[in-house]
Amino acid sequence: MNNSKNKKDVVIFALSIALVVVSAVALFFVLSTYKAKKDNIVARVGDAEITKEELFEVLSKVNGESALDSIINYKIIDLELEKNKLTVTDEEVEKELKKIIEDAGGREAFDQMLAYYSYTEEDFKKDIRSNTGIRKLIEPNIKVTEEEMKKFFEENKASFDQQEQVKASHILVDDEETAKEIKSKLDKGEDFAKLAKEYSKDTGTKEEGGDLGYFTKDSMVKEFADVAFALEVNKISGSVKSQYGYHIIKVVDKKAAVEATYEDNKDKVKETITEQKIAAEAETWFENKKEEYKIEKFL
Repeated sequence: MNNSKNKKDVVIFALSIALVVVSAVALFFVLSTYKAKKDNIVARVGDAEITKEELFEVLSKVNGESALDSIINYKIIDLELEKNKLTVTDEEVEKELKKIIEDAGGREAFDQMLAYYSYTEEDFKKDIRSNTGIRKLIEPNIKVTEEEMKKFFEENKASFDQQEQVKASHILVDDEETAKEIKSKLDKGEDFAKLAKEYSKDTGTKEEGGDLGYFTKDSMVKEFADVAFALEVNKISGSVKSQYGYHIIKVVDKKAAVEATYEDNKDKVKETITEQKIAAEAETWFENKKEEYKIEKFL
């Protein structure tokens, strides 16, 4: 697993395209809500009234142009995929989502990012679909040489080194009393996965018996990570308090830190350079496509 900072940057990059569309959705949601009202007034300041036309004018100036441009870009992607007889399948979206969750440091870290950006997983999937579409349309014209790859690896070698990792499961509850009750049951031999399904409030992992997969130390909150990395394999912690509640942690496996080699990371290096080139090419690609299509704006 690569350096978690780079991995989180991947997720943030994927989110960045989506966030502009959120402003568009918010804009039109607000306007449609007010249009549904019987009158034209959206607020009053003393005896002075603010109309929906005034609101629309301000929102359009603040968000309208950039939001509309993003929607136009998404429409261009759809049209180009159709023209080139290309599709993005649900399986491709799910595979990419799974990879991004792993790259973010696990389900808990990924959910934290979504919450931070006030974004839903379904919205994120829509943007994965669009990003995958862009890649299919642009990547055939991208060339990456061996010389570029070796140079990139040497300049970014530390980011390819594998940090120490822990594979763990956890049970998350709201109060310490419940955590102690669960620990008592575990000490008596009850099954960890079964208790996770019964008690854990972490909806992202409870159905998998609390499985968090492998993660690096800096991808989890400090209180959790300190205990998880100190535990021996197959050992279970006591109650661990974090900002999310009280955790019971079971360490399943550990991987030692490993220094990266070029041969082992050639595919990752090529993928990273390709992504960078696609991102650099995308703006020009969109501008060229906008010249091909008849774009009319009415804001």
